[in-house]
Amino acid sequence: MGYVRGLKCRECGREYPVDPIYVCEFCFGPLEAVYDYKKIKRVMTRKAIEKREKNLWRYKELLPVDGEPQAGLQSGFTPLIRADNLAKEIGLKELYIKDDTVVHPTLSFKDRVVAVALTKAKEFGFDTVACASTGNLAHSVSAHGAKAGFKRFVFIPASLEPSKIVACLVYEPNLVAVDGNYDEVNRLCSEIANKYEWAFVNINIRPFYAEGSKTQGFEIIEQLGWEAPDNVVVPCASGSLLTKIWKSFKEFKEIGILKRLETKVFAAQATGCSPIVVAIKEGSDVIRPVKPNTIAKSLAIGNPADGFYAAQVVRETGGYGEDVSDEEIIKAIKLLARTEGIFAETAGGVTLAATIKLVDSGRIKRDESTVICVTGNGLKTQEALSGHTSSPHYIKPNLASFEEVLKKIGGS
Repeated sequence: MGYVRGLKCRECGREYPVDPIYVCEFCFGPLEAVYDYKKIKRVMTRKAIEKREKNLWRYKELLPVDGEPQAGLQSGFTPLIRADNLAKEIGLKELYIKDDTVVHPTLSFKDRVVAVALTKAKEFGFDTVACASTGNLAHSVSAHGAKAGFKRFVFIPASLEPSKIVACLVYEPNLVAVDGNYDEVNRLCSEIANKYEWAFVNINIRPFYAEGSKTQGFEIIEQLGWEAPDNVVVPCASGSLLTKIWKSFKEFKEIGILKRLETKVFAAQATGCSPIVVAIKEGSDVIRPVKPNTIAKSLAIGNPADGFYAAQVVRETGGYGEDVSDEEIIKAIKLLARTEGIFAETAGGVTLAATIKLVDSGRIKRDESTVICVTGNGLKTQEALSGHTSSPHYIKPNLASFEEVLKKIGGS
């Protein structure tokens, strides 16, 4: 058996049993998994964790499942890279990249949440899984759902990048392209979820699905030698990842694994879809929906479900939010690749570009430790760089032709 006590409304505090429900029937607030930390503290120690397989399930006591994992055995424990070259370029003393571009089967952090969601779907007895997605979640549900033997229905905006569509279809799900943006796709999926008995990972299974994001935070702490960074910068779409990273830090503090927690949490969004950052900058509790217009399509959620809670975390920790233009996103993607050899998708460009602004404005101190969360691989969003890279050197198949080029580029 697991260590989940039940579900609890984040607004009114009303408690519910562990069922595939996601909204409070009294105040319509979102539900969240709550744990028995006293019992967890007795069994979950640094030594116990260190002896386990290097995947996300090494933190199983703090994940909302009862039995053994049913998905994601090859997901998690991605590298935390000390980025000294990049740090020198942007003027930081101690900078780390939490690199979710590698290790995961579908090359994004969504493999974390899907691993937990599908395991829970199996425990609930569902035979069909579904999702609304801007791309990465579609890949993950398609792939892990195939491995776990589920029927799969994946709903995406029809305007999604062609490469992301192909990366879904290869797993042969039922892929449904909707004529609308993500928020319109998500509204449709809510209607479908109310009619069909399917496990919609980011609707009726959302309280369990979202908990998978905590594993990124757990790994950051462990990989920093069981210490928390001074700052962490997180890209925001729905805002859930940011809230769950902070929850993971607090849980490690609660059970005694983390001794000191003074981390400031920062939100990063594209200017073309930045409702959370706008609220943070205005000091407002109201997240005003927007119509997305940005190359960072994986972050293009105009009405973020966890936006209010993400802004709340940022204020609680003394952090801030920053938004960046498409031009700044592309520049940051290229900077990260050139300095650290990491090819990030557009969301990673958002996070780095926002970090640069936060450093330049003094919000992030240059002598503090900072972790940047890079959540997906750049191979997923190559279209965004079209026309923004240099061209190859074309030559004839002979030495003389090569040496002409060598002279032009200043080689010896």
